[in-house]
Amino acid sequence: MILKTAAVAAALFTLGCAGVPGNSNGVSEARLRQMGEQVRADVETGRIPGAVIVVARNGNPVYTEAIGVLDPKSGAPMRMDAIFRVYSMTKPIVSVGIMMLVEEGRLQLADPASKYLPELKGLKVGVEKKDASGRTVLEEVPAQREMTVQDLLRHTSGLTYGVFGKSLVKDAYNSSKMLSDDQSNAEMVAKLGKLPLAYQPGTTWDYSMSTDVLGALIERVSGRTLDAFLSQKILMPLGMKDTGFWVEPSQHGRIAEPFAVDPDSKQAVTLTNVHQPRRWLSGGGGMVSTASDYLRFSQMLLNGGALDGVRIVSRKTVEYMASDHLGLIRGPAYAPGPGYGFGLGFAVRTAAGQSAVPGSPGEHNWGGFGGTAFWIDPQEKLIAIWMMQAPNQRTYYRALFRNYVYSALD
Repeated sequence: MILKTAAVAAALFTLGCAGVPGNSNGVSEARLRQMGEQVRADVETGRIPGAVIVVARNGNPVYTEAIGVLDPKSGAPMRMDAIFRVYSMTKPIVSVGIMMLVEEGRLQLADPASKYLPELKGLKVGVEKKDASGRTVLEEVPAQREMTVQDLLRHTSGLTYGVFGKSLVKDAYNSSKMLSDDQSNAEMVAKLGKLPLAYQPGTTWDYSMSTDVLGALIERVSGRTLDAFLSQKILMPLGMKDTGFWVEPSQHGRIAEPFAVDPDSKQAVTLTNVHQPRRWLSGGGGMVSTASDYLRFSQMLLNGGALDGVRIVSRKTVEYMASDHLGLIRGPAYAPGPGYGFGLGFAVRTAAGQSAVPGSPGEHNWGGFGGTAFWIDPQEKLIAIWMMQAPNQRTYYRALFRNYVYSALD
C-alpha cells in the first residue's frame, strides 16, 4: 500500500502525542506504548529534552508520539511537526540525487571523481612514518588509482573526517577547516585537492566527507546549487515541504533544540545554526527535516522508488543502492558494525545475527550526529524514525528504539 499525502498528515498530526491506530498491521500496541513510557520517564529525569517517534508498517503509521519539550529554554512542548537538524541523514537524500543523475546518463559510478571535479586529480596518500629522530611525520605517496563516484557513495574514497579519531591527515583536515560553514562546495573541493588522502582509494571504509563531495559533484554536473537541485528533483515531488538547508523565520518556533549543557559530559552542546541561510550546503550533513517528511522519503525507498504516483528512481536502482557494495572492505573505525555492509548512501544489513541489535537482512539505515536515526526493513515492510537533538545520547537511544520496535512485531 502506498502512503498517501493526506493519510500521512492525518496519521501523524491528528493522532497527537500518543497515536497507535491498533495492531492490525501486526504490531503490539502495548509494547510500543511501553517504549513511549520509558522515553517519557527519561525526559522527566533530564536525560534528553524530547523526541518524536514514528513507526510505520505496510504503508501505515502504527505508532507516532511527541515526547518532552521542543526547546528546553522556552519549555515549549515537543510537537509532531518539529524541525530537526538531521545531519548525516542528509547523505541518503544526496545519494538518491546522484543516482538520479546516473539514471539520466549524466555520470557513471565507475567514473573517476576528477572527471567532474578536476581539483581532485592526482591526489596523493598520506602515510605516517618515523623520521631519523623518531618523530612521526607524514609522507605522501602516489595513489594506486583515483577515487570513483562509487567510492564516494560507499565511503571508500580515501577521504576522511577530521573529527573522528586522530592522525596527521586528520590534523591537516582540521587545520584547513574542512567543516567550516564559511565556504562554498566549490571552495571545499579546492581545499580537499590540496590535502593528502587518508587511505588508498577502494581499500578502506572510512566515514568521510565523501558525500559532501557528491554534493559538489551534483552542483557541477547539474549546473544548479545543491539546495535547488534537491528541491526540484526530490523534495518538492515527494511533498517534503519542511526539508532543506535552513528554516524560514516564520517557522523558527518549530525548531527542536538541545540542552545547553549535556547531562552526561557536562560539556556545552552546540549544534548547527539553521535559522538563516549558510554558504556551505553540506551534502554530508547540512539538512533539516521533520519526522513526517523523512517518512515520505523512506516510504518512497520502501516502495521501490515511487510515492503517490511520483517516481524518483527505478525499483532496480533502489535495490542496487540497498545492496552491500563493500564485500570484505572494512576500516579501523567501521561505524556500521558487525552484521552490516554498506550500500550507496547507507548501511545495509547482511546477516540476521552478528549485530548487537535486531534486524533483517536487507534492512538499511543511517543516523545523524544530532541524535536522529531511521531504518527501512523491506522484509517486514517496516519504517522506523527517531528524531531528537541530544548528540551524546544518540547511540543508546538508537539501540533502545530498535529493541522495542522489533519486540513489538507479531
